[in-house]
Amino acid sequence: AKSICFVSFFLDGQAQVLLKQREVSITRGHKATTSMDCIAEGVPDFHYAFIHWYQHVPTKTPEQILYIRPSAVSYNDNSYSNKYSSSKKGTNICTFTINDIKSNAEGTYYCASWHF
Repeated sequence: AKSICFVSFFLDGQAQVLLKQREVSITRGHKATTSMDCIAEGVPDFHYAFIHWYQHVPTKTPEQILYIRPSAVSYNDNSYSNKYSSSKKGTNICTFTINDIKSNAEGTYYCASWHF
């Protein structure tokens, strides 16, 4: 069986900010690990920006997984820390990683940016 992680983008409330992804979809088998990038355009002081990651499963409300702050990653549920991680690279890329993929990893993943 395969797990499919669809990746999408989320626009910030400010029109000049654009967050986008390289891949439209990612398919991985169970017990695999995968990463997806959120490429930020127009985010001032990217190193200090808060980048949030959400998972959306059909028929359910989008759920915040984590957000990355300048000095740490904060999880919506502490149990997520073994499954998900995030880091910033360079001047505008935020990477989101899913470890040990299971069927409940299927869904659409969104990144968003705001300061709180």
